[in-house]
Amino acid sequence: MARPTTKTALVEAADMKFTELLELMDAMTEEEQHANFNFSEAFLNKQKTTHWKRDKNLRDVLIHLYEWHQLLLNWVDNNQKGITKPFLPEPYNWRTYPQMNVEIWKKHQMTSYVKARQLLEKSHLEVMALIHSFSDEELFTKKYFSWTGTGALGGNCVSATSSHYDWAIKKIKKHVKEYRKATS
Repeated sequence: MARPTTKTALVEAADMKFTELLELMDAMTEEEQHANFNFSEAFLNKQKTTHWKRDKNLRDVLIHLYEWHQLLLNWVDNNQKGITKPFLPEPYNWRTYPQMNVEIWKKHQMTSYVKARQLLEKSHLEVMALIHSFSDEELFTKKYFSWTGTGALGGNCVSATSSHYDWAIKKIKKHVKEYRKATS
């Protein structure tokens, strides 16, 4: 699927991928939903991105999505109120955000899977309402808002929704495949 470049495409992609994510989780057994990921060391050692080792279970993935929704919502809210804030909170930047993701992971180790899913479902609706509040031009014109830098607001919305949901779906499918292989 091509990366959305219009409001209509963004809404459709976000809703489609979120529905796919929910359906994937609903198709899992309760044991699969609560089991720790069991990716092989050989697989993990081949991965270039740190998230494969960071996230230990489905809850961790859902909380990651939820917290990135919060980043988007807070960034837009602050900047619309005239409080200039970067997308990533201090002291993080685009080189150091993996450390921020680890802090998010640590923060939610006592959050249950059920609570994580509730938080994500609620924040998805909030992000979709935010997207609907902007015009196509506001979302996809680069530099439309001074606080988006050289990019467009819609790019951040795509990253926090459909692209991130696609990432989660791939990771969860890998978990289900490995879990079923190990328990069959």
